[in-house]
Formats: sequence, structure tokens, C-alpha cells
Amino acid sequence: MSFSRTRVGRIGGRVAAALLGLYLLLSVPLPAPQAPAPPEGRTGFAWDRDSLWRELERAFVAARETGCASVRRVPAEIAVLRRTVDQFRRTDLSPAAPELDSAEARFFRLAPLVAACGTGADEYVQLYSRTREAVKRLSISWDMNDPIARDRVYRALYGGRAAVEEVMLQRTDSFAPILQGSTVRSAAPGARAHGVEIRSGDILVSRGGYPTSALIARGNDYAGNFSHVALVHVDAESKEISVIEAHIEVGVTVSTFEEYLADRKLRVMLLRPRRDIPPILRDSVLPHRAATVMLQRARAGHIPYDFTMDYEDPAKLFCSEVAAQAYLSQGVRLWMGISTLSRPGLRAWLASFGVKHFETQEPSDLEYDPQLAVVAEWRDAASLFDDHIDNAVTDVMLEGAERGDRLSYAWYALAPARLAKGYSAVAVLLGGTGPIPEGMSPSAALRNSGYSARHAALGVRVRAAAAEWQQTNGYRPTYWSLVDLARAAVREERSP
Repeated sequence: MSFSRTRVGRIGGRVAAALLGLYLLLSVPLPAPQAPAPPEGRTGFAWDRDSLWRELERAFVAARETGCASVRRVPAEIAVLRRTVDQFRRTDLSPAAPELDSAEARFFRLAPLVAACGTGADEYVQLYSRTREAVKRLSISWDMNDPIARDRVYRALYGGRAAVEEVMLQRTDSFAPILQGSTVRSAAPGARAHGVEIRSGDILVSRGGYPTSALIARGNDYAGNFSHVALVHVDAESKEISVIEAHIEVGVTVSTFEEYLADRKLRVMLLRPRRDIPPILRDSVLPHRAATVMLQRARAGHIPYDFTMDYEDPAKLFCSEVAAQAYLSQGVRLWMGISTLSRPGLRAWLASFGVKHFETQEPSDLEYDPQLAVVAEWRDAASLFDDHIDNAVTDVMLEGAERGDRLSYAWYALAPARLAKGYSAVAVLLGGTGPIPEGMSPSAALRNSGYSARHAALGVRVRAAAAEWQQTNGYRPTYWSLVDLARAAVREERSP
């Protein structure tokens, strides 16, 4: 009996030692992936206009204090600027034209006056739509890989939207959730959904409600508003709307429009190819053909998600590639201006998530493609403020990345993550999904989880600080004020 217990004890000890050895072996990290050095001389776009933003906020506060009588000139100012923009639509201008600078400055300076009392709010939003359409028309003849042209289109579309949204967040009662854009006729099959006529071949760009969604949108040389791309197919007979998209967790999927909207989105934009681009002039139903090709491919078999962001490899697809490859099959190359991610800290973070290609097709940059027109946007005030808080937190975290912050995880979490990855691999072979997506490494999954947890915690602090700000000042904090609050949250996070 004594011998038996001793033997069992030895076996138990050996098993425990073996398990401990296996755990320690599974806890040995691989070298962190390294991003290649950025192209020499390449930097991200920077407004460098903090003094102007503060001046506009002071004008807003002054207008609120003096009453609405001080903004009676707004309708006349909007009318003058509208006539100026309409002239842009009838002429050709270079991206460096001073007329465009003047119109931009006047548009920005109207924002605080409109926000103060709501005077001309609808007209201001429509003015933005007209300006966006005019600049996109001008950009047809521009080289969208030229920095001057890229900067101009970005300033007009992203900057103009930023001004409109500052007004929207102060005047939440003045705006409808749908902002109509350009009227683009299409020969492709169509169906009506949520107040908008959707056509086969249309492209949906959206912003998800997750921390990594904000990173995708902001982690770009031209920080943007969108993190996801999906392609629409409308059946010619049944009018059924199918949405084809690539998800990190499962690869390429096909869903209904309602299922697409059910996945939380902070904003959605509908893009449509222009009728006057040469390929569509030759074949008016080309967009429908492109969508049909991708729908058939998605239904034919599993297409894995492309974590490397290699837009030239069609074997695996990230979300942008779903639209890009569909149209490429019909001879149309989208993303006339290719996206570049040049900041070293950002590149290091993305490399740690598995990204290998830093010149790619970013969702936000599709909006600036002159071949596409903006048909409509959906957004509401509550989601819009969530979007701004997420963006502010992300921008400040990315400032830390450029100072040398790195994404890390607890060493003891790696072994369980590797076991979870093994389980996930078996689940994928059997046609299911596991806790770690196909194509994502265990260490990348841990970094992703750590990044998301930190972003969420900072977001809680910023939201609380924003509520205090609003109670003290009587209005919602502007975006640059949210950035200040996010920086304060980071300092508080790091204080002992």
C-alpha cells in the first residue's frame, strides 16, 4: 500500500512537471513582427490649425451669449457661398486654386454661427453636399496620388463633414438621420430600403462600434470616418438585397440588408459609380455584373479574411478587397488614390496585429475616389457622439504609439491563447469558428484584446469628463476638446 502510494505520487509529480513544462513552453513568445521602414519623406496629413479651431469655438460661445440676432447674416452668407460652389461645378480648377481655399475658410467660419442658434442649419448641410459634389467632379481630372490633390479632396470632404458634424452635435433637433447626396441614375437592378433607392453594385462604407473599428478609420495618413466596406447585390427578379462583406471572425459572408445594419454601426454611407466613367458608358449594367461575380464567389466556398492587407492577392479578402476585386473583374480599378500608412508607431502596432502591407486600400479613402458619387449618409446624434469619443481616444492612443508605446500582453496568457488557437483551427476545418479568427496569431489576438480593453477604459473616462464639460459649459465639447479630455485621461491612467 505504501509502495503504491509512493509510485502514484511519483507519476503525479511527473505529470505535473510535464504539464508545467508544456505550459512554460507554450508561454515562450515568438519575436514580435517588425514593420518595414516607412517611405523616406512620407508623412501623414496634419491640419496644424489648432488656433483656428479654438477661434471658431470662441465665436460659437460669443454667438450663444449675444443671442440669435447676431447671426441674421447667415442665410445671406450661405447663399453667396452656394453661388461660388455652383461656379466650381461649371469650370475647371487645379487642386491648388486659391478659390478653393477661400471657400473652405468661409465654410468653416459659418459653422459656429449656424451651431449657435440653428439658423440656416438645413441649408448649411445642403451646402456641404453641393461642395462635396463639386470637388469630386473637379477631381476627375486630378492625379489622386499627387499629395496636393489628395490634400484638397480630403480637406473638402473630411473637413467639411467635420464642420457639419460639430453643428449637428450642437443642434441635434435640426437634422434628419438621412443626408441625401448626389442623384446618380443607374441601369442596375434596384430596391428601396430605409428611405434610399439602393442599386446593385453600390458600395456601403460604414464605421463599426468597436475599438478596432476606430483604429482602422483613424490609422491612416488621412485619418478618416469609415472602417468597413461592403458590396450590395440586388436580385433583378425578387429585388432581394444581399450585402457581401468580409469579417475578421469568419471571412467573406452574404447577409440581408437588415442583418448588415444589425451589426452596430455608428455611421453608414452609400457610394455609387458615376454613369459617365468610360467602362460604364460602354456597359451600363457593369456594377450589377461586378456584384454578381462576387456574390457567386462568396456562395461557392469559404474565402478567408486577409489580415496582411495585401490588396493584390485575391485568394484571401479583407473588406475593401470585396468591392475592389468585384469591380476589377469588370476592368474597373477602385481606389484611384492608394492609401499609405507611414507613421512608424502606427506601422509597429499594425504589424503586431499581422498587417504586412502598408500601402493598401483603406475604407475611408474610397470616399475620395472620383469614380464614385456619394448617394446618401445615415447617422444620428447619439451614435455620432460615440463616434467622436472613440476617434478622440484613438487619436490620443496613436500619439502614444509615435512616442514609443507598444501593444503588449501578460506572458502567462500566451499558453491558453495558443491552446485556443489550436481549438479554433480544428473548428475551422469542421466548418465552424473558434475564439481566435482564422489567420490571426495567438499573440495578435492578445494584443487586440489588450488594445480594446484599454480603449474602452479610456472611453469611459472621456465620456464622464465630457458630461462634466457639458454641465459646466452648457454645450457639448467640440472634437478638439474631446481630444484634450482624452489626453487628460491618459495622464490620469499613468499617474500613480
